[in-house]
Amino acid sequence: MMMEKLLLASASPRRAEILRAVNWPFETLATHIDETLVHGERAEAAVRRLALEKAEAAAKQFPSALVLGADTTVVVDSEILGKPQDERDARRMLRLLNGRWHDVLTGVALVRAAGEAQRVVAHERTRVRFGVMTDAEIDWYVESGEPMDKAGAYAVQGRAALFIEELRGDYWNVVGLPVRLVYKLASGM
Repeated sequence: MMMEKLLLASASPRRAEILRAVNWPFETLATHIDETLVHGERAEAAVRRLALEKAEAAAKQFPSALVLGADTTVVVDSEILGKPQDERDARRMLRLLNGRWHDVLTGVALVRAAGEAQRVVAHERTRVRFGVMTDAEIDWYVESGEPMDKAGAYAVQGRAALFIEELRGDYWNVVGLPVRLVYKLASGM
């Protein structure tokens, strides 16, 4: 089975690790777009839009490549939790998630700009339930530094695994790339 080489429009080491784990050939090109949310934009629309903007930015530079863009966010009580701004914000997010269910959404876009331009956009949703964490556990976790560049202030594949009680859906989505969805979309292009 041959998988077409991807151009990953991301600097995320987690997304790269996932592609390496399934032996999918790729190169990376970090893109820089404005990730500000549009007022009133729903989380599903936001992750799809941002994934597409990332993919299109890279496709402008490499039009013949099959470009993969992705964007992940966490949603609890309709509040979108991106990456924390600082340790205080990380603690706030973890307290919101403490002992509760939340959704992890990842938008995925595949774009090829050359010839008859192709693009496909979708998203994956996974439900995650945190166990109850004490203030000391939250402080320990934040002080580890791990939450600082993660949507929702946690990494399911890292120390936060100690606090995850249940997961419904695609585990890889929570890590940052629903690779099965990417495979299905790429197979149709």
